[in-house]
Amino acid sequence: MKQSVVIGELAAPEYARRIGGGWPVLIPLGALEQHGPHMSMNPDVLLPTAIGVAVAQNIDALVAPAIAYGYKSQQKSGGGNHLCGTTSLDGHTLSSTVKDILKEFARHGARKICLINGHFENSMFAVEGIDLALRELKWEGIHDLQVVMLSYWDFVTEQTIARIYPDGFPGWAVEHGGVLETSLMLHLHPHLVDMSQVPTHAAATFPPYDVFPPIPEWTPASGCLSSAAHASAEKGKLLFDVCVEGMSQALGEAWQARAKASRT
Repeated sequence: MKQSVVIGELAAPEYARRIGGGWPVLIPLGALEQHGPHMSMNPDVLLPTAIGVAVAQNIDALVAPAIAYGYKSQQKSGGGNHLCGTTSLDGHTLSSTVKDILKEFARHGARKICLINGHFENSMFAVEGIDLALRELKWEGIHDLQVVMLSYWDFVTEQTIARIYPDGFPGWAVEHGGVLETSLMLHLHPHLVDMSQVPTHAAATFPPYDVFPPIPEWTPASGCLSSAAHASAEKGKLLFDVCVEGMSQALGEAWQARAKASRT
């Protein structure tokens, strides 16, 4: 049986051996956010973690404990931060958390790190954390850290979308609590999904602007932005496999490109 790639499951000497051997570190970046009446509130942590473990097994990398809280849910992408259960960080807190964690892994000797995002709203605050970490590490004499940031859903191909949504794709903007996340959870953590509670309302529609504070009535009462009625474990496996394959390839390409750029 393959030895674990999960950092928290390793003894410190084995972790140090792998870091010293140049193993990359993958950090899942998630959130605690309501996902409707049919699903647990932790898909944004569980999904990038599971995908990260599979990618790590492909490329000889390590998976760090997930950052389990994310930036505030936005109404047009996650239902809104006003919904009960969603528990969020201020942007500067998330940026500082990402910065500190990156600096710690760099201190251990890691030089290739990937943030695997599972919560849309995290993106630019995580980028700020990366920028601050790289700047402060240079002050400390570390100039060769390479960081990749990606979101797993960006690796779902057009061909896969056509198979998952044969009746038409409602769009990524309304996928919160919908077919994609629910199918992946049915594949990976079916005990955390109750398909008998799936809402069947139409996909949410929003005006081309945001209002703050949000207008609660704009969010469907379920908290989902589209229905997961057509979700299945089979679709989840298809999504999982295409994300793992695409990300495994992309990380090799990204780090190779960065290394080549550093030599020129």
